[in-house]
Amino acid sequence: MASFANDFGLERELALRMACGFGGGIGGLGGTCGAVTGAIIVLGLKYGKTRPEDEAAKQKTYRLVRELIRRFEEGHQTLLCRDLIGIDLSTPEGLKAAQEKKVFATTCSSFVRDALEILEQLLTE
Repeated sequence: MASFANDFGLERELALRMACGFGGGIGGLGGTCGAVTGAIIVLGLKYGKTRPEDEAAKQKTYRLVRELIRRFEEGHQTLLCRDLIGIDLSTPEGLKAAQEKKVFATTCSSFVRDALEILEQLLTE
């Protein structure tokens, strides 16, 4: 999300704070990968509806979100952080293991790159 902050009039720091809770599979619970949720936020910023009656914007956003998910899962077989990294971050032991293995700097960076590439494709198609 931070990569696109300026495109939507957001300060990078604000974007980072807004997206922080989605890391580690939403609050470190191992759910949907934070890179994917960040990309979904960007799709909402670009195409999301601002008026309750704007069903077309909602449907376009949903369609793009489904396509983002399809493409990400095609390459990784899952959206779940715990399955992607092979560690349960919701436990103290899992978090410690991830930190020791530097998972966030190594493994996660590839998921961020992939989600970003898919997002860029969707924004230009």
